[in-house]
Amino acid sequence: MVLRREPTARQMRLGVELRRLREAAGLTAIEAAALLGTNRVQISQIESGLAGVSEQRLRRLASHYACTDEEFITALIAVATDRTRGWWEEYRGSLPTSFLDLAELEHHAAHLHEVAILYVPGLLQTEDYARAVFSSRVPELAHEELELRVRHRMRRQQIVAPYELVIHEAALRIRVSDRATSRAQLTKLLELSEAENISVRVIPFDLDAFSRAASTMKYASGPVPKLDTVVRDVPHGSAFIDSEAQLSAFRTRFRKVEAVSLEPERSRDFINQLAKEL
Repeated sequence: MVLRREPTARQMRLGVELRRLREAAGLTAIEAAALLGTNRVQISQIESGLAGVSEQRLRRLASHYACTDEEFITALIAVATDRTRGWWEEYRGSLPTSFLDLAELEHHAAHLHEVAILYVPGLLQTEDYARAVFSSRVPELAHEELELRVRHRMRRQQIVAPYELVIHEAALRIRVSDRATSRAQLTKLLELSEAENISVRVIPFDLDAFSRAASTMKYASGPVPKLDTVVRDVPHGSAFIDSEAQLSAFRTRFRKVEAVSLEPERSRDFINQLAKEL
């Protein structure tokens, strides 16, 4: 069996879920290997995403682990047997792995929720806005790498899944570049907010007692809730969060933030007024 040199976040997630099922069944890797007729090393490679697993073997493992959630098993099989080479693979070796993993996550998401506080999210940025954001990086990026990141970000914007954004007024007012770039960005937000699958809601500055302003996050729903993922920005890129307790907390957090935001129509009026002020 040829091992993967660099498993994707999606492949590693499959391994994590199989490990969780094994541990919930109270089995060691050695015991699981014996049930499958293999060795502990191969179980470890599967659970780390370094090795793939066939549908037949996955079903055998699920049976040995006493997993009866057929919808969950089917979702895991879809991940295990997916051989699609996404457009983001063109950037492998040229951009940090986290960029590719994020694009893959968004591509496979059944629903996307996002809370933005300081910047307009990458999925809705104009090219000039994205370039300004990447230009502010320290240490400064070489021109070729900066443009590569901008192109990658623009390609991520092929949003198919329903996408709900809650954005703070701060992100709408902060000028990452000049006045013209800000105006064009607000105009694009207004245009995209009219799309059938995109919803934009604004949190205004004058909202009283809003203590969740620092909760920037992206919540990607999987084919089943157990495969949901939260993405948080960290200094080295993106952190993927998938523990059940944390996912539940972030679901609640998003609902609370959404509940205090302006309705989509009022949000469009709000953004339109900001654009006029520029």
